[in-house]
Amino acid sequence: MRLTGNVHTTDYLRLIGVREMPPLTSPLDSGYDATTLESHLDQSSHLMAALKISTACLMLASETATRRKIAAAKSYNVPTIVGSEPFGIALAQNRLPVYLDLCADMRFTRIECARVLSGRPLNASEVVKMAEARGLEVEFEVEKKDPGILTSDALEQLIAEGKQWLDAGALELVVEASDRGKGCDLLDLGGERNFRDAIADRLVKEFGLTVMIFKTATNVSQYGLLDHFGPQVRLSDVRLEDLLSVEIYRRGLRCEGLASEKSPTNWHAAATESMSR
Repeated sequence: MRLTGNVHTTDYLRLIGVREMPPLTSPLDSGYDATTLESHLDQSSHLMAALKISTACLMLASETATRRKIAAAKSYNVPTIVGSEPFGIALAQNRLPVYLDLCADMRFTRIECARVLSGRPLNASEVVKMAEARGLEVEFEVEKKDPGILTSDALEQLIAEGKQWLDAGALELVVEASDRGKGCDLLDLGGERNFRDAIADRLVKEFGLTVMIFKTATNVSQYGLLDHFGPQVRLSDVRLEDLLSVEIYRRGLRCEGLASEKSPTNWHAAATESMSR
């Protein structure tokens, strides 16, 4: 097949069999200046399911700059999320209503909730109701209460907790999936890959890939999740500078994709079809 006239990357990707898919990755702004973030949005906003703003930077960076970032994301139709740590701090300090007021005033789209730092049970319905009253969406991070290996009973309790938040109105569930060796992440099990995959499979079986988001900051865990679940898996907290490499891997646009049966791109079928024309 010969393309005549102007040729665009979208035409070529379609020709070689790269599937079109919605944005499935939510990168993390870990403290970039506003101009740099705007450049990333200009380059890759079409690949962003949402943009998460660093929790610490939210509190200490220039508020003017942070508001500029949020406005920039909005101009590209990219939702913005504030992570779970400031939520946990606000809860521990009995300042949750003020914190929610701040998030709403800064025009965030969504807050991430978790039990971090609070040391107390959360009333899912109450939190979601307070957030929605301020025009904020909610997602909930499913997390281990204690370091160490997760037992079957503890996993079932976490699943039940996730269902409570979804029933209360939370839109999505987040699970930490980075290989950081700290023992607190739900899927960080000291390299025990089979056990880790079994937990991830159990969560996806219960909630589905459209509800589950895997929070992962390392290429090893990002590529591992894409290999395990396929290109439809949803990832968050990917570094902005890694977004394109993750999406390249997601779409099979790497040399190893030519020989990989797991590649989301049907390379051989596309090549055969193109040569026959």
